[in-house]
Amino acid sequence: MHPNGLMRIGIVYDLFDDYPWEVGEPPDADAENEPPETVDVLAAAIRKLGHRPVRIGTAYDLLVELPDLRIDCGISIAEGARGRNREAYAPMLFEMAGIPYIGSDPLTLSLSLDKAWTKDLVAAAGVPTPPYRTYAGPEAVDPHDLPGPFPLFVKPRYEGSSKGITAASKVHSLEALREQVARLTATYRQEVIVEPFIEGSEFTVAVVGNNPPEPLPVLQRAVEATTGIGLHALEHRGMKPAAALEAAPYVPLTDELERCLQQLAVRVYEKLQCRDFARLDFRVDREGKPWFLEINPLPTFAPDGTFAILAELMQRPYVDFLAEILQRGLRRLGLA
Repeated sequence: MHPNGLMRIGIVYDLFDDYPWEVGEPPDADAENEPPETVDVLAAAIRKLGHRPVRIGTAYDLLVELPDLRIDCGISIAEGARGRNREAYAPMLFEMAGIPYIGSDPLTLSLSLDKAWTKDLVAAAGVPTPPYRTYAGPEAVDPHDLPGPFPLFVKPRYEGSSKGITAASKVHSLEALREQVARLTATYRQEVIVEPFIEGSEFTVAVVGNNPPEPLPVLQRAVEATTGIGLHALEHRGMKPAAALEAAPYVPLTDELERCLQQLAVRVYEKLQCRDFARLDFRVDREGKPWFLEINPLPTFAPDGTFAILAELMQRPYVDFLAEILQRGLRRLGLA
């Protein structure tokens, strides 16, 4: 660290152009990667704190550059490619090199990418989450041991950013279930997770900081009028629907429901030992009961993403808002 307190903070990231495509991969394989604008705003937030951003590139770039890399701290928003440990590549390299870093550790990142193991821990924490089954192929589907009544929802076990999800992911029959299990296991080369589809509204909760973590205002997500699936899921990168989609009417977000969702989000955040920031998704059924769906301790900081929307709602310049989130991480590390 420079005597005046200025630090060199390395940024590890995967841009859309960085995805290492292989023959036969689905069109949304790179959906979790970022546009250059995300790295730009992250670098601007680091400069706002008086430090120098060092753009490293992918985790593979970090691996090559590590012996000669001169940084005081790191942050990774890199998703990697293929496998449930891919989000942990950069943080693990930071740990091996003795470089402090902002964000959750490799174990939390790998575990949270596994939707099944995450749900086991969430249920153990007393947070409602739909029951599930995992299948390695259509032949594994036991009609006498389904996770619940139809409709069921089918998605890849180790993916984020709605990868693999289409309108057909919500199934109403055993035949449709087996068809989706066959499609996803073959296309994404991994198990699928199947759970009852929660009819109702969808919300996302961002949590930041440590000891104690702070939940931010809850955002409601639009759901598609016909299927009830989140619009963001049906419109994700690489899987644009052929026809325009219509959003269902929003339901009121009461103060009581917001407090409940925030409390549940913090409980999950702490149970999974997240650090510095995360985003959690919930469904609220038609009786008003919240259900945990997923957590992402590696959320996007894109200028049109959840954190940017929160900054706008809170009437904060996004770079300033993001700088404060990073400062919480530096404070945890004793580097603020």
